[in-house]
Amino acid sequence: MSDLSVFYAQNVAVEEVEDFIVSERFKDKAGKPIPWKLRSMTEEENEECRKAATRKVKGKYGQQTVETNSDDYLAKLVVSSVTFPNLKNADLQKSYGVMGAESLLRKMLRPGEYSSIVQKVQELNGFDKDLNDLIEEVKN
Repeated sequence: MSDLSVFYAQNVAVEEVEDFIVSERFKDKAGKPIPWKLRSMTEEENEECRKAATRKVKGKYGQQTVETNSDDYLAKLVVSSVTFPNLKNADLQKSYGVMGAESLLRKMLRPGEYSSIVQKVQELNGFDKDLNDLIEEVKN
């Protein structure tokens, strides 16, 4: 039998943190692109994102079904992974005229930038499937 101590919390690698250039549009005073800091998360945190994007809806004959909004789920997943910039900062949200981290993320980024950060967050968190497979999994 193997040594179970390799699975103890204190022996497991901590979360990964990576710098990622989301856009060339965000530059420092020297004109260099500023990287965003992304972190990996636990399945427990992922489940919180999924639950926050899941709603009960009435179906035929008054039956309730559970439905996950994949767009909301992915936005919450990204927001949970971004440690810099602080998307929950009220002043940053105010500068874009929005309230809420997910709204800020959508307002700050262009569609291609948003797509690339979603893909990077998925990669960092161990999702080996492409975006469409994940969306289908979330819907079910």
